[in-house]
Amino acid sequence: MSQSALLIIDMINTFEFEGGASLARGAEDAARRIAGLRRRWQEAGAPVIFVNDNFMRWQADFRELVAVCAHDGMRGATIARRLQPGPEDYFVLKPKHSAFLSTPLDVLLAKLEVKELVLTGVAADSCILATSQDAHMREFQVRVPRDCVAAISEARKERALAVMRDGWHVDVRSSRAVRP
Repeated sequence: MSQSALLIIDMINTFEFEGGASLARGAEDAARRIAGLRRRWQEAGAPVIFVNDNFMRWQADFRELVAVCAHDGMRGATIARRLQPGPEDYFVLKPKHSAFLSTPLDVLLAKLEVKELVLTGVAADSCILATSQDAHMREFQVRVPRDCVAAISEARKERALAVMRDGWHVDVRSSRAVRP
């Protein structure tokens, strides 16, 4: 199994909330880059893990969330279709900001013998930031390709990337520098 996993965080999303339109614009740009990374991971046989908020839909499963988000008229439909999970992908539903909090992610990563996480998705200053800190505390190597994350504003994204880079030595170079 691979030592590196690609996490796609909260990109399966309606973006139907305050600030969602701004976040969706940045997420659309990030989605194109994430799709390229995903192809690299798939070609290498490395794990791709979708980690997604459940939007307080406690009785829905991941496939139902994808269907809702990909529905015509949703702000996130284009992104959900571009990143449509395949049968080889893993998925973890999360109730809060960090991909680790109250989820089976630790167990999955151990089973896959993962030592490095490449975090992508939204929002850089919330779920990506929280997940990167939790991953760092668990002694994973962490990369957050700057062109594969978005926030409501570019300033918020840059502040979050600076915290990750300076606070826990996360590699925040662009996706061109990232390989499985």
